[in-house]
Amino acid sequence: MTPLALVLTGMLTGLGLIVAIGAQNAFLLRQGLRRQQVGPLVLFCILADAALIGLAVLGIGAVVTTWPSFLTVARWGGGLFVIGYGMHAARRALHPGETLEATGAGRAGSAARALGTMAALTLLNPHVYLDVVLLGTIANSHGGQGRWWFYAGIVTGSAVWFTALGLGSRRLAPFFARPRSWQALDAGIAVVMVSIGVGLISGG
Repeated sequence: MTPLALVLTGMLTGLGLIVAIGAQNAFLLRQGLRRQQVGPLVLFCILADAALIGLAVLGIGAVVTTWPSFLTVARWGGGLFVIGYGMHAARRALHPGETLEATGAGRAGSAARALGTMAALTLLNPHVYLDVVLLGTIANSHGGQGRWWFYAGIVTGSAVWFTALGLGSRRLAPFFARPRSWQALDAGIAVVMVSIGVGLISGG
């Protein structure tokens, strides 16, 4: 395959795994709608993907498959954290307040807290490691040089998706100017988060 074909293949493969309703995307969507800490969160998501997948391409991801206890710890830790976040979203949906300002005029919260939450949602999810090992395996099937073109495509796809999700969500701000819309979003996030958490703990 030509370098361009490998980049496009990597981009489409990466997007196929990234573009899904999950804890990471749901949190970024909500922050994007509130216009709070969007830039740092988008950058974190891109860099985290680049680092984890880069390690997998180098073969380090094999550690995940040979250390079952790592996935067990991540499964329980991630599951409990995501369920806790889901319950918090449910509470927001039942008791709307100043945090439901779509204009970002409400209390912003710290960048450290937002990044800490995003880091936990990303790094405590064992599915992330299984996905990057899979991507690393596919990348290495294209040979010594080809794997890096494939990797470049994955990172490009990741950058495009997270940037579009974080910044593009602002276009929905007029709709979310209504508290009812925020309640519906938080209710949906609660269902997604709790479902993911239960799935992780149960080994799904």
